Amino acid sequence: MNNSYFIRTFGCQMNDHDSETMAGLLENMGYCEADKPEGADVIIINTCSVRENAHNSFFGVLGQYKKLKEKNKALVIGVAGCMMQQDILVKQVKTKYPFVDFIFGTYNIHELPDLVQESKLLKKTNVRVLPERESIQEGLPVKRKYPFRALVDITYGCNNFCSYCIVPYTRGREVSRGPEDILSEVRNAVKSGTKEVMLLGQNVNSYEYGFSKLLGNLSQVEGLKRIRFMTSHPKDMTEDLIKAFSKYHNLSKHLHLPLQSGSDNVLSRMNRGYTKGKYLQLIKDIRREVPDIGIRTDIITGFPGESEEDFQETLNFVEEVQFDSAFTFIYSKREGTPAAACEDQVEESVKHERFQRLVKVVNESALSKNLSYIGKVEEVIIEGVSRKSNEYLEGRTDSFKLVNFKGPMEALGETVLVKITEANTFSLKGTLDL
Repeated sequence: MNNSYFIRTFGCQMNDHDSETMAGLLENMGYCEADKPEGADVIIINTCSVRENAHNSFFGVLGQYKKLKEKNKALVIGVAGCMMQQDILVKQVKTKYPFVDFIFGTYNIHELPDLVQESKLLKKTNVRVLPERESIQEGLPVKRKYPFRALVDITYGCNNFCSYCIVPYTRGREVSRGPEDILSEVRNAVKSGTKEVMLLGQNVNSYEYGFSKLLGNLSQVEGLKRIRFMTSHPKDMTEDLIKAFSKYHNLSKHLHLPLQSGSDNVLSRMNRGYTKGKYLQLIKDIRREVPDIGIRTDIITGFPGESEEDFQETLNFVEEVQFDSAFTFIYSKREGTPAAACEDQVEESVKHERFQRLVKVVNESALSKNLSYIGKVEEVIIEGVSRKSNEYLEGRTDSFKLVNFKGPMEALGETVLVKITEANTFSLKGTLDL
C-alpha cells in the first residue's frame, strides 16, 4: 500500500494553488492523498499570515497534530506558507513545537521532496526558507482539487505595500510569469479536462507583459469555457481591461475589486492609491460596458484612526454601489506593517459593532442583487453535490453566483442551463432548463 499525505490549507486561493503543487510533488513520490490527518504518513500545514483567525487557527491545529505524532513516531509533519517567511514565527515553531520535522517558505515549495526524504534522517527541525524569490520554478506537477477548474498563477508577490498588509513581506516583490509559460499551462489543463481557469495574483492588473493582452491570448484557447481572475487593484484598472469583459466571449462577467474603505481619509492612511470618487467612476464605467456584471469586494472595519464619520461614509458608499457580495473583515494587527504601529487603534468593541452594521448593509445589497435573477436562465458549470443537501447539485453562473438545483450526479464539470426560481442572500435556487 502506498504511503499517504494530508495537506491542511489556510488562506487565499494562491495558498490553495500552492497546496495543489505540494500534492503534485508528493504524488510524484508515490504518495496518495488521505481523507483525514489520522493515519497519514506525511502531514503538511500551509499557513496564512494575512488574517488573525488563520494565524490563531494554525497553532491550534498544530497542537492537535502533536497528539498524532506521539502515537506514530514515524509520522512526518511539515509547515509551509506565508507565516514561515517570518523569522519570529519560525523560531516559535522550532522552540514550542519541536516535533515538526521541517519548515519551508513560499519560495521553497519545489524542495518538498528533499525535505520529506531528509526528515527520515535528521533528528531536528529542518528549515528551508529563502528571504526572497531567486527564480520562478516552472513545470512543477500539480494535483488540481477540481479537474474542471485550474488555478493558474500569473504573478507572485506585491509592490503596493498597503499599510495594513503583510503580503509584500511574506510573498516578496512582484514578479510575472512569462506569457508562453502561462499559455502552455492553460492549454495542457484544457487538454486534461479543464473548462475554467482562475488567473491568480496579488494584483493581476499589473501583470508585466500586459494583462489585457494575456486575456486576449487565453480567450483563443480552444475548449476553454471560462476565464476568471483575482485580485484586481482599483488604481491599476485600465480602460482596456474594462473593455475586455465585452470583447472576449469566455471572460466571465465577474470582477473582484477590493474597496477596503469608503472614506478617503482611511484610504489614504491605508496607502491604497485611489479615492472613493475614482473607485465609483470605475464601477460606473464597468457597468456601462457590462450592465449585468457581478462585482465583489473586500472591506475592512476598524482600521486605525477610523472615526464614526469615516465608517458612515463606508456604509453610504456600499449602499450606493450595491455590490453582489463582499468579504468583510475586522482589522487585525499584522506585526511588521505600518498600521500595526499606529497609536490610534480602534477599540475591539467598536470594531465588532461596526462590523455587524456593515454586514447588514452588505447582505441587503446581495439579496437585492440575487432577487433580480429570478426568472432568468443562467449557464452554470456544475461543481459537485450541494453543501446544503445531497439531493441537489451546486454550480456557478458566469457572474459567479452559487446555484443549487437537481440534476444528474455524474455531470461534474458539465455546463447546463438553469432557470432561477428562488433567491436568498448567499445563493440561488433553480431547475434545469431542458
